[in-house]
Amino acid sequence: MKEPKPTVPAPRRLADTNLVGELHALPSSVGKVRINADSDVEAVTHWLAEYSESPQTLRAYRREAERLLLWLCAEGRMLNDVDRHCLSRFEDFLADPQPRTQWVGPTKPRHHPEWRPMRGPLSPASRRQSLIILQGMFSWLVEAGWVEYNPFRLMRDKSRRLNNQTLQVERYFEQPLWAWFWRWLHRPLPNAHPRAHFERARQQIIFAFAYLLAPRISEMAAAKMGDFYRREGRWWWHVVGKGDKLAHVPVPDDFFIYLTEWRKTLGLPPQPEHQEATPLLRALDGKRAIGDNQLYRLIRACFKDAAKALEDEEGSPAYIAALQSATPHWLRHTAITHQAQAGVSLRYLAESARHARLETTSRYLHTEAHQWHDEQQRHRLAALYPLASSPDKV
Repeated sequence: MKEPKPTVPAPRRLADTNLVGELHALPSSVGKVRINADSDVEAVTHWLAEYSESPQTLRAYRREAERLLLWLCAEGRMLNDVDRHCLSRFEDFLADPQPRTQWVGPTKPRHHPEWRPMRGPLSPASRRQSLIILQGMFSWLVEAGWVEYNPFRLMRDKSRRLNNQTLQVERYFEQPLWAWFWRWLHRPLPNAHPRAHFERARQQIIFAFAYLLAPRISEMAAAKMGDFYRREGRWWWHVVGKGDKLAHVPVPDDFFIYLTEWRKTLGLPPQPEHQEATPLLRALDGKRAIGDNQLYRLIRACFKDAAKALEDEEGSPAYIAALQSATPHWLRHTAITHQAQAGVSLRYLAESARHARLETTSRYLHTEAHQWHDEQQRHRLAALYPLASSPDKV
């Protein structure tokens, strides 16, 4: 007779009443509390409210804060209990979340019973990003009088561990993989249902938009047809991006090939009308807009299908793995990286990416690494050992 499976505790979220109660604690700071909060959850919620006008940032920050609070609850600790040793153990947890059944699960809506706060162990870059966000959160909570000190200040190697600006972007599609993916996205659909043709046309406009203009996913979901406008014979994209910053980005001619086809699929004239307020990306009825989460799932599903197709073709295992793990933000990284590789200057690259700092944009420049690799080829064995001049293919 089989033993029953152990019950996995249901995951909690910041809004859960029981979690708020368990994390209830008056601050131990000797200073004056400057926020109206009665628990760690409420204090963190005040911090998150500072980012209410930046939905993508809010979601990213909530995710990292939620992971920390849930972990602290499981440990029987609160924010004021976080010291350097506790922070080190939390880093280890991010690298290997255990028990896995409690913390790790597939992408699900937050109200779904199978929702979990993590998709899997975090990579070094993701762990670094998490710590950067939480360091900012603790700094804010110190100023708010909720916690006594910021434990991140005790990190001896803080500058190395928390400096993301000097690292090159690695989460992007290399040129050969992107070329394969684009061809795969244009394979014919013989005898397919009209819905399949609609979905394929939608995939093509989504990926053309993502690749040619490097939008964030929230910007894609919010885009209107009238955001594309002509000025002095040239097309521009009007976008309100991160931090409510307004920008006007040049639109490559290739984008209009796909926009025209997409509008044809929707039964619309080839070019957008002046201030046309209808959504660019639409649901299956061809009218309703799609939200950030739905767009995220559409892109991820497409990557998974592409990975399966490449696996069936016995393609590169590294490329298959890239498609399997890719998220929509990889498209923005890919777009900016390929623009840099195409020779777009750093100044205009930063303008198109809408980065506040050139240091952020410079992470997409791989030219120096390529030059270093070329220079290293001067160091040879061929003169001494003839076999070294003709290496085996891999």
